[in-house]
Amino acid sequence: MQPAQLLALLAAGEPLPGEGLAAQAGVTRAAIWKQVEALRARGVPIEARGAAGYQLPWPLQMLDATQIRAALPASTLSALGALEVHWELDSTSSELQRRGATAKDFSIVLAETQTAGRGRRGRRWLSPPGLNLYLSCLKRFDQGFAALSGLSLALGVIVLRTLENLGMAGAGLKWPNDVLAVAADKRPAGKLGGILVELSGEYQGPCAAIIGIGLNLRLTPALRTQAGQPACDLATLAGGTPPDRNRVAAVLVEALIEGLRQFERDGFAGFVDDYARHDLLRDQPLQLSGVLGAFDAIGAGVDARGALQVRMADGSVRQIDSAEVTVRRP
Repeated sequence: MQPAQLLALLAAGEPLPGEGLAAQAGVTRAAIWKQVEALRARGVPIEARGAAGYQLPWPLQMLDATQIRAALPASTLSALGALEVHWELDSTSSELQRRGATAKDFSIVLAETQTAGRGRRGRRWLSPPGLNLYLSCLKRFDQGFAALSGLSLALGVIVLRTLENLGMAGAGLKWPNDVLAVAADKRPAGKLGGILVELSGEYQGPCAAIIGIGLNLRLTPALRTQAGQPACDLATLAGGTPPDRNRVAAVLVEALIEGLRQFERDGFAGFVDDYARHDLLRDQPLQLSGVLGAFDAIGAGVDARGALQVRMADGSVRQIDSAEVTVRRP
């Protein structure tokens, strides 16, 4: 029995005896135990219930491409270049990169787990099986890189639209591409998701963007510790139970295709108002550090290109467009 098969059997959240699992798979109980330990090592919180067997603390849904497609409107289906669900990849973005020129526009790849998921600045993105969402999308543009200013910010808006379409509130955006939960006092309460955009092609065009999105649906205490920074999940926003993973995937795919078409037509200008509505840095005291040195300022929104604007102590406004700058709220 492979880890994917074992997780699918445990997904209902009911206890399953190790002896029965071994008999069903035609293996020893020791082999089942090894697969349980392999899933635990990946971050899946499988509990041992004595004679009752192994059990997850709550049900989960395995990703299913057929279910995701069935939830998409015809206009979205007609635009899809591909929609694939894999058990394990190094990363969904790397998989699209390997396809190169053969990948069609709006090709989308999801994985239950990643062995080398990555975030901004090469940071590792934790990717336990079955708990969260790891998705990458290929979008081709006739324009060059310069026309894609603000794309990562627009994608943040697209993720927030996804959450709103799922009926979820309590999230906001931190420049340049973090999706954060928001506490009652409007302060950031942990990272919900991240966005990584990788460009290839010609400066004057055409070019392509591979867009990686990670979204936390469920985080265990151990995963929160491993994250190394405050983190949150949709289960918390939803009062304990996150939306069905296949539904989240379908709503995100639909929002991506609609939103990227809008960006192709209007650029970041089509997202400025929505970004301002969700901007967690606007009018807040900030501490900035990086290639420009370290200084304090007040957030002043973003400009038409998606650059962060900050108001200095003398009242002047400074534009920050380097992704190498670290921005914090004290």
